[in-house]
Amino acid sequence: MLPLITEEHSSLVFAEAFQDVRMWRKNMIHYVKEENPEVNTSILEAAKNTDLDPKAVALGAYMVYRMLELASDEGEVDVDLD
Repeated sequence: MLPLITEEHSSLVFAEAFQDVRMWRKNMIHYVKEENPEVNTSILEAAKNTDLDPKAVALGAYMVYRMLELASDEGEVDVDLD
């Protein structure tokens, strides 16, 4: 079950990330590495093993991670993936 990401969560993360994309991405790498090393490793591996721009792949993944984190912190209604 995942928390529901709202437009507010999305807007907040976009505002955070796009103030300084490079610095935000670097900060998220270190933050997620400490909070959830397996997720961080998966993001970095996915970024390396694609024909897409690895920095863009990582940025998108970290943005989603942050949105899920915000939604979880607020205790939003869960969405069942089954």
